[in-house]
This record gives sequence, C-alpha cells and structure tokens, in this order.
Amino acid sequence: QVQLVESGGGLVQPGGSLTVSCAASGIIFNIASVDWHRQGPGKQRELVARITSFGATNYTDSVKGRFTVSRDNTKNTVYLQMNSLKPEDAATYYCNLHYGTLDYWGKGTLVTVSS
Repeated sequence: QVQLVESGGGLVQPGGSLTVSCAASGIIFNIASVDWHRQGPGKQRELVARITSFGATNYTDSVKGRFTVSRDNTKNTVYLQMNSLKPEDAATYYCNLHYGTLDYWGKGTLVTVSS
C-alpha cells in the first residue's frame, strides 16, 4: 500500500523558517514526481512547488526565492524548505506524488505563521 506522511509543520513567526517533509513508502520512489500543495483557511488548494523524478523544480511566483524543494531518494523523502515565512504562507501543506498514471496524497501538515 502506498503511503505518504507529511511532517514538520508547526508555529513559526513571520520571517522565520521551517522545513516540512514527505516520506513515501510502498513505491519505487526515485521514478515518482512530487508536488507540494497548500490550502489556507477559506482558500482553494494551491500548487506551491514541484520536483520531477530527475530533479527539475518549479515554484509558484509567490514563494519563488524563499522556498526550496528537494528530494533524497535514499530516504524516500521530499522536503520543502521554507524561508522568510509570511502570514499568507500559513496553510496545511500536502504532498502529492505522481507514480505512472496514479496520484497519491498525504494527509497534510499544518504550518502556522503568526507573531
């Protein structure tokens, strides 16, 4: 059974940093591409960052230069490093793994940005 588990969320002050992780099991991880999405209160889910199986990355404009997505295939894990956090970054962050024609979602990890 494929399982994705996000972790690392928490409370951060504006301007602070946090790294969230997505650990995968039940798949051959290195051939999967992974997206990070987020959904804040009253907002629709938004694609934040993407990393392909070969390591190419993309970011939505609002996080470009502040967030970095990376992967460690030896640990079956994708990371999203978030720097210079703003209140508008507060959301539940979800990883979304694409494996062939299949699509898997984690349950999310909550990031709160508040002073």
